[in-house]
Order: sequence, then C-alpha cells, then structure tokens
Amino acid sequence: MIDLAIIGGGPAGLSAGLYATRGGIKNVVLFEKGMPGGQITGSSEIENYPGVKEILSGLDFMQPWQEQCFRFGLKHEMVEVQRVSKKGDFFEIYQNDGKVVEAKAVIITTGGRPKKTGIKGEAEFWGKGVSTCATCDGFFYKNKEVAVLGGGDTALEEAIYLTKMCKKVYLIHRRDAFRAAPVTVEHAKQNEKIEFLTPYAIEEIKGDNMGVTGLLLKNLQTNQTKQLDLPGIFIFVGYDVNNQILKQEDGSMLCDVDEYGNVIVDLSMRTNIAGLFAAGDIRIQAPKQVVCAAGDGANAALQAIAYLDSLHK
Repeated sequence: MIDLAIIGGGPAGLSAGLYATRGGIKNVVLFEKGMPGGQITGSSEIENYPGVKEILSGLDFMQPWQEQCFRFGLKHEMVEVQRVSKKGDFFEIYQNDGKVVEAKAVIITTGGRPKKTGIKGEAEFWGKGVSTCATCDGFFYKNKEVAVLGGGDTALEEAIYLTKMCKKVYLIHRRDAFRAAPVTVEHAKQNEKIEFLTPYAIEEIKGDNMGVTGLLLKNLQTNQTKQLDLPGIFIFVGYDVNNQILKQEDGSMLCDVDEYGNVIVDLSMRTNIAGLFAAGDIRIQAPKQVVCAAGDGANAALQAIAYLDSLHK
C-alpha cells in the first residue's frame, strides 16, 4: 500500500512530492502519464518566479524541478489514473491498465486548462501573442495596445488589470450584455483605457513569424469587418478543470466541488474527505500562477504528513 499518492505532475504535484519525501514519508508515488512539468512547459517565457533571474522557457524552467523532487525518493508511475475512490479508511486508485493501487492519503494536482475558441490563428500563435494569463504576460505589452476576448468576470477583471501597463485595451464580446457582475462591468466602462467592441467576433488572429500582428473582427449585427493592429490578444472564455478522476461510478464526485467543478478546500488544501487534499489550479480560487501552485503543493504535503502521523496514533 502506498503511503501517499500524488496525482498530477505539474508544479503543485512536484512540490508536494518534494515536501512529502523530504518530510519523512517513505512511500510516495507521483502518478503522471507523461514527463512531469505540467502545462507551464508550453510557455515561451517565464520571468516572474522569485529567485530565478534568467528568462527561461517553461520547459527549461521545469527541468531542474524533476531532478530535485526525485532526489529524496519520490517515485514516478508513468500511467494514467482513471478514478480515485475511497474504500473504508483508504483510497483506491484505478489505473487505465486495469490495475488498482491502494493509498493511505491522496493529493490531487491535476490542474486544468483554459478553453480555446478555435478561431483561425489561435493555435498557430498560442504563446506568441495569444495568451490566457494577464498576470503572466501583461508586462510584455507595456505601453502597447492589446485586446481581451470574453464577457465574464475574469475577462473584465483581466482587462482592468492590463490597463495598469498597456496603453489601450479593446474588450471584445459577441453580445452587448455581459455575464460579469454589474459592478465589474461598471468599473470597466469607467476605465478610460478600455474600449468596448460589441457585438463583435474575432474572425482571424493574424501574425507573422514574430507573432501576432492584428485581429480581423466582424460585427455580428451589421456583418461589417474591421481590423485591429496590435501585438497581443488575451482570451478568457472559460476554464476546464481536470476533475474527471474524482467522478465515481454512480456519477457523484468523491469530494465537494463548486458549480464550475473546482475542488473545495480549506486554507490547508484539505477537502471534506479525510486524507484527500487538492492543490494548484484544480482548487477553488486558484490564482493560476506557478509560485502559488508550488506553495499549494508544499502546504498539502505538510498536511498529508500530519494526517498520516495521526493514523499511526
């Protein structure tokens, strides 16, 4: 039986593995079907992680994490987990190869992924002018014009954030009405750096070998098109949480989740199920920053150590 199973190999999972093994847990297994690192490995530049002064690609940034985290005895099972269930006092981890492994405690760090729109040029220029994180990439557009696509709270809040560094922000939404809270909409409308473009859709994201150069827009009422010349577009049309492994055979979830599927945890990353923890982008109110995910993972591991100690008592 495994003492601690960590499912997901991004910054939260690796940090959890480091703190758990270094903290004295003997049998800690990281379940990650590919090489650890998480979706941050797809980022072209990282320059805001404390203590790392070099500007690194996500792949180069995460490479030393693996060596450090495995140094203290963390084991890596390169398999896909289909489901986690609880049977009595222990957890059952169902793998896609049919094998079932038991664990005393589990940390879920499977994260999530921003939804993509399928707009022409989106995939081609993803990470080269197309972003889903204003906190991560906004600084690269200091004193430049950018666009934000979306009509929810996140889109409007990120548009407001971008005005702190960008010369102008175009807020593009396919409807005149917004899903965001009225007070957030009002704050955005009062910001003189934000120009609302509604009801507009993006027909194409244009660019060259250097990245995004502009957007082709279509007015959904008049069918007229217009072009915006700018180097960056931030897309906020939703977020898919990777919580499938929590779904039980009867359709229920192993632990409490909110209306969007984010796992509900307390400040110690504990779920409502004893011995089950969640860290990183899968949890409620996750800032979706590497440094925060790493902190979550460390926090969850420390709580898992305390939980396992309580079992021995």
